[in-house]
Amino acid sequence: MPLQIALVGALGRMGQAIIAAAPGADCAIAWPLDAGDDLAAGIAKADAVIDFSSHKITAEVIRLAVAANKPLVIGTTGHSPEDKKSLLTLAARTPTVWSGNYSVGVNLLFALTQRAAAVLGSDYDAEVVEMHHRFKKDAPSGTADRLLEIILRERHLAADALRHGRNGITGERKATEVGIHSLRGGDVVGDHTVIFAALGERVELTHKASDRSIFARGALRAAQWLKSRPAGVYDMQDVLGLK
Repeated sequence: MPLQIALVGALGRMGQAIIAAAPGADCAIAWPLDAGDDLAAGIAKADAVIDFSSHKITAEVIRLAVAANKPLVIGTTGHSPEDKKSLLTLAARTPTVWSGNYSVGVNLLFALTQRAAAVLGSDYDAEVVEMHHRFKKDAPSGTADRLLEIILRERHLAADALRHGRNGITGERKATEVGIHSLRGGDVVGDHTVIFAALGERVELTHKASDRSIFARGALRAAQWLKSRPAGVYDMQDVLGLK
């Protein structure tokens, strides 16, 4: 029998992509939920919960999934670092996959970025550039945030090393800076490039998404993977065996 899923954010772009991809992933969106719907009722009846709604209701979705002991896949972005820390603590009480990006290719990009950041020293300036459609409400993207986390960790830098764009007389670039640049326009599904630039050479790692179905398939794969997992917070690196 297909995995019976409660999908929070069913009316959004990602929600519609997940609905379309579900039959091919041996899943059924039994409870498509959105603003005004009874989240508690749908979540209580489901085998698993997928949330691609809004960061404003993530806490409620997690609370309901924990109360009903349901596996949970979270794809919302835009949380502050403080909010995310507390939400992760709560989500750890049920099997949860939380990822800024559910694409298989992007998660390979994460692994390659970690390797590159470890091999290329501080004489390689690190910058991240991301572009999304004009309708995206938050910046940087969740994927860019994850790339930045990887670089900061590998280089033993704190969050104050980040430079969100540059303007005016900024002075020479410091070796301890990590740049982040968010572009918005048109119908771009999601482009991400990590740049390591030294004197004499440059390494660029790029992923470009052209169809939201890649994220939908990944989220559904994560929901299936959670069926046999104990409580705790995982990411797509765990799902794909990249760790």
